[in-house]
Order: sequence, then structure tokens, then C-alpha cells
Amino acid sequence: MARGLVEAQVAACVNIIAPVRSIYRWQGAVEEAVEWLLVIKTRTELFEAVEREIRRLHSYEVPEVIALDVIKGADSYLAWIASETVSGV
Repeated sequence: MARGLVEAQVAACVNIIAPVRSIYRWQGAVEEAVEWLLVIKTRTELFEAVEREIRRLHSYEVPEVIALDVIKGADSYLAWIASETVSGV
């Protein structure tokens, strides 16, 4: 999934953090799973494209797809993200 997002140029970089132990409520029961957390670096306007790709590839009925605001970032790094992602997707 991470490679696919970068190859499709909807993400400039994806960090894979594993393993992550998750405890959550699903369909009325408390569940536990070992998962891999992806930190996806992209632009706001590409969120929907990233979400579509994750939903297409993910095995979960409701995968975690959230956006976190970047309050500040190095101009050169943010420019790199913009240069490595497609426009108008």
C-alpha cells in the first residue's frame, strides 16, 4: 500500500511503523490486533485520492484514514512534498 501511494504520486513519502498493538471496539466487542501504522506525507487536496487508494487496497471494512494538520514545516520539506505529488487528481 505504501509503495502504491508513492508510485501513484498521491504521497511523497510513507513511513511504516510496526508493529502497533491496537485495542478497539468493533461491532459491539472489544478487539485487539497487531497492525501497521502508515504516516502518509501528502497535500490536503490529495486526501480524497489517498483515501480512495487505501479503501481499494485495505482489507478492513473501515480502515483508519485521518488527516492531521501540519502547523509548521520546513519550507524545503513542504516544497519537496508538493514537487513529488501530482496536481489535479
